[in-house]
Amino acid sequence: MDLRERIEAFINLGTFLGQIAPNIKKLTSAEEKIDGFSAVQIENIQSKIRRAEAENGWFVRENIKFAFESWSQALSKENIHQWLSDYNIKNTSPKTIAVIMAGNIPLVGMHDFLSVLITGNKALVKLSTNDRILLPMLTEFLVAQNSEFENLIQFSEGKLENFDAVIATGSNNTARYFDYYFGKYPHIIRKNRNSVAVLTGDETEEDLRRLADDIFRYFGLGCRNVSKLFVPPNYSFDRFFNGMFSWKEIIHNNKYINNYDYNKAVYLMDSLPLLDNEFLLLKEDGAFSSPIAVVFYEQYSSMEDLQHRLEKNKDQIQCVVSNDQIVEAVPFGKAQLPELWDYADKIDTVNFLLNLDS
Repeated sequence: MDLRERIEAFINLGTFLGQIAPNIKKLTSAEEKIDGFSAVQIENIQSKIRRAEAENGWFVRENIKFAFESWSQALSKENIHQWLSDYNIKNTSPKTIAVIMAGNIPLVGMHDFLSVLITGNKALVKLSTNDRILLPMLTEFLVAQNSEFENLIQFSEGKLENFDAVIATGSNNTARYFDYYFGKYPHIIRKNRNSVAVLTGDETEEDLRRLADDIFRYFGLGCRNVSKLFVPPNYSFDRFFNGMFSWKEIIHNNKYINNYDYNKAVYLMDSLPLLDNEFLLLKEDGAFSSPIAVVFYEQYSSMEDLQHRLEKNKDQIQCVVSNDQIVEAVPFGKAQLPELWDYADKIDTVNFLLNLDS
């Protein structure tokens, strides 16, 4: 299978996700119809999505739908060709790449999976128990598109063996484990990161509504979710909370409200000052990683000082959301919509894979 065929297969996968995504919320009975799909195919998709929901309470249907929609957009013909235009991908003997995936949000390891296959390598995938349904479902589609994928994709539940390189994503604790076991191989090992937003007080209502998406999408569980705000002195949070109001229904999720109630109780018992709109807690804190249903905030004295602080702590930050105040900042509302060339931890995965023989 050459590069052209691999690209075509992933473009078709994007089209498939675009067809499925609008129907996900109503895929509840075998009588539902989707143009171009047989009853058997629809039932298979229904079954997989129900299992994904049942196995991980954070994978609500709306979040699966959003993940499918965002990947459908990313896998357009234009995006894939733009992404790959900077590389010279040759037909070479494939290497086996062990890909160890996190499971915090739906399809969180999809980009690594895509990068391994698009460069002509084999993917030996270790799925998280929190997200073990959706990617195999998409693999079934790829194999149906081109049977050669069957020999290029393997899901492993046991010890990983017979591989040439490793791409692993996990917590700071698991990263130490990965370093110990995989340090002798060429590797990319990712640790905990969080995203931050820089506010000036000049944001529009629409800016703040979009920021709410960056905070609440996937219940804040992604490394690209904003978990920390930097605000100017004497910043008024009234307009901020008004912008958050569009996500007020999140409090009706049992897992989310349990975290909200627990964190609020802990902070109140410690007599810590909080700002609270009854579905989100704001706490002044110097850390970057906040608990679920909590966003930390910190004041900055000047944009120059803040830029220095962000640069100093860049290894803890996945992305910065702002209105052109910070170099390479992500616009409000775009944190969970990265382009194919927006690499996690700013490590070029494709370049890593293409230079394994170097």
